[in-house]
Amino acid sequence: MRKHDRFDFQEKIEQIKEDFGFDFVGVALVQSAERRFELRWTYAIGNRSERYRRIVLQSGKGIAGHVFKSGKPFLVDNTEKVLGSRDLFNYPIIDVEGLKSFGAIPLYQSNRVQGVLLVGYRSVGELSAEAFAQFRRVIETQIGPYTSGERIES
Repeated sequence: MRKHDRFDFQEKIEQIKEDFGFDFVGVALVQSAERRFELRWTYAIGNRSERYRRIVLQSGKGIAGHVFKSGKPFLVDNTEKVLGSRDLFNYPIIDVEGLKSFGAIPLYQSNRVQGVLLVGYRSVGELSAEAFAQFRRVIETQIGPYTSGERIES
């Protein structure tokens, strides 16, 4: 894909927030291999502060690290019940943004996970399995390049 055809993540997450009514939408992108594939929350809307920008995760750590490593979506409809209040330090974005129900999907680039899209609510049970499945079906058509393996410059 040519550089002038760059994908506008901020515009897309703003549209997702408006279309679905999420309290928070964020994108974490993988940094270079020299940085040991760190994940950083690069784009967000509905955020309470700028603290999300300081969160740096390794593969397998936090929501983004878990989705990056597994390549599979991750859904939690009740943060306190599923993750427990004592374990929230392992999920800094959830703690910082006060998310009570959320879902995350992997974003692919050239058939490899290169990012994570996180959507969530600040109230329990807002994101059911059915609603998350419907969201995924809709979003996969809207973020086609990241689900079809087409290369995108960020």
